[in-house]
Amino acid sequence: MSDFTTLDHENLSTAVYNALCDGLMQGRFQPGDRLKIRDLAEQFGTSVTPIRDAILRLAHDEAITFRSPRDIRIPQMKEARYREIRAIRIRLEGLAAETAAQTATRTQIDLLENILRDNEKALAEGDRRKGSALNQAFHFMLPQIAGLPVLTGVLRRLWLQMGPLIADSYLQGGRTMIDYHYPVVEALKRHDGAGAAMAIIDDIQLGGQAVLANVLAHDGVAVNA
Repeated sequence: MSDFTTLDHENLSTAVYNALCDGLMQGRFQPGDRLKIRDLAEQFGTSVTPIRDAILRLAHDEAITFRSPRDIRIPQMKEARYREIRAIRIRLEGLAAETAAQTATRTQIDLLENILRDNEKALAEGDRRKGSALNQAFHFMLPQIAGLPVLTGVLRRLWLQMGPLIADSYLQGGRTMIDYHYPVVEALKRHDGAGAAMAIIDDIQLGGQAVLANVLAHDGVAVNA
């Protein structure tokens, strides 16, 4: 994980929390990673207090496992939890895609296509972290285009838990991590709500096969200290 930009905000705890949320959703962390409060404080250029506060919030979000101040980890996801989150994502992201197709402008579609071009480059270069961040950006563009900020907030919590797992599976998934995004864009061009919803569902289910395989491979396996 690279250094974070030093923060100088009135509410450092919230700023640190938001930065760590972005890191989780964008794949800067992977399941099993151990978080050290003092190391994070050095990276952020803060005292340990705002780091600890942010860590406790993330534990409440179920994005990390806080066993003790010396044992803070990104959890390995169990199969049942993965399938539940996937089912929720199918409904909610399907709604986002369907609604986005009804209102998408040429400029917004161009932004999605730019994300896809950058994602192709990251995939070709084997850049797991950049590819994971671009994948998350693509998915979150849909509720943004749809004008659904409440839905974005709900998805954000789900992606706090899914981001590290998707990143861990990204290179193994290869082209399946991006190929299903193209039909989403084509459906948006046609203003085809049902087609856009089905395309993003295919992405979550079929494109997510490598993610499920990762879960199954680690389910029930203890993380070494």
